Amino acid sequence: MKLLAHILCLSLGLALALADFDIFSLLHFSFLMFKLCSHFEAVLDRCQGLEMDAVAVNEEGIPYFFKGDHLFKGFHGKAELSNESFTELDDHHHLGHVDAAFRMHYEDNLADHDHMFFFLDHKVFSYYQHKLEEGYPKNISEVFPGIPDHLDAAVECPKPECDEDSVIFFKGDDIYHYNVSTKDVDMKEFKTMPKCTSAFRFMEHYYCFHGHMFSKFDPKTGDVHGKYPKDARDYFMRCSEFGDESDHVERERCSRVHLDAITADDAGNMYAFRGHHFLRQDEGNDTLKADTIENAFKELHSEVDAVFSYENHLYMIKDEHVFVYKVGEPHTHLDGYPKPVKEELGIEGPVDAAFICEGDTAYIIKGQTIFDVDMKATPHAVTHERPISTFKRVDAAMCHRGGIKVVVGNHFYHFESPMMLSTGRLIPKQHKVSMELFGCDH
Repeated sequence: MKLLAHILCLSLGLALALADFDIFSLLHFSFLMFKLCSHFEAVLDRCQGLEMDAVAVNEEGIPYFFKGDHLFKGFHGKAELSNESFTELDDHHHLGHVDAAFRMHYEDNLADHDHMFFFLDHKVFSYYQHKLEEGYPKNISEVFPGIPDHLDAAVECPKPECDEDSVIFFKGDDIYHYNVSTKDVDMKEFKTMPKCTSAFRFMEHYYCFHGHMFSKFDPKTGDVHGKYPKDARDYFMRCSEFGDESDHVERERCSRVHLDAITADDAGNMYAFRGHHFLRQDEGNDTLKADTIENAFKELHSEVDAVFSYENHLYMIKDEHVFVYKVGEPHTHLDGYPKPVKEELGIEGPVDAAFICEGDTAYIIKGQTIFDVDMKATPHAVTHERPISTFKRVDAAMCHRGGIKVVVGNHFYHFESPMMLSTGRLIPKQHKVSMELFGCDH
């Protein structure tokens, strides 16, 4: 279908030259072809500083960033057409881009629980598991009486974060608190908050985006506390460059982008890797330092999949290969590396996470399987493999200070041993990576 559409775009000029259209047919045809061709002309790079039209979190907790007729899923990756995920959004060509979006996540409201709502001009679309609900789109006034058309932003606000389960709508200087149960609308005045072009709730915090900047706000009062605005590219996107005004350490401590890998060396110094950068915290010192992977591990360049420490060496896994560095100032890349993961560790790469506790066994996580690798054996060999039932995917893991920390998205979970990780059926208490691991205060 995409190839056909692209061919149609390329032949537009020829079609117009040869076709015997009357003026109205020509205008209609030109409009349709413009809509079609614009999909292919748009090259969107969120790291260039885009003003997003809307932001919403899906039922799996993944943020969706909307721009024009495109959509960014998660904190990194390229834009894709919105209609590839929400087909019907493109069926109404007289409507503009997505103005606002949110996910209804109130268990008391079973009819709309876990539905995603998209607002376009005067219409609202309701999706459940990416399928448009019957009867939609509807007029905004029919579904949310008292809420105006052509919104700027919207965000859900469950109690007690709001007095009642609510949705906050933004249009210009006007703020509407919509009570989900009673359908009452309470007008608010948020004097200290900038005008929001999009807004969303993430990790129990509320964010107002304006341009490519954002501010964290109190959903009841609109108060903005702390040093804001901040650059959204530093906290909600994986970009290779820091913003011009960025505090490098704060960016990495407080970023909402998930970690790629985390480990502690033999001295207890912690390393946390994300995209092109990493944080280091030395044992016995609360101070965090930020640097680029390119600077400290130049052979890797960026973006590792997993890292573990063994006998004063860092084993760094990237795609299908293992890089090994002797810990020091600077770290020394060993001759003969990189080597294929299969050759070095006895399993096929790529992998998701890795860690070592006491002893000579490296635990390599791939999908929902843990592989035990004997690091004393020559060559290193898999001695055992076991399933993980608690998580569909693990982003990073390390053994440090009395147990295993397993990182999934923006949270980590504590397990006492590899056996507890593999045999456990209940997910342990959830901890926030940015706040509880790195001491971020917002």
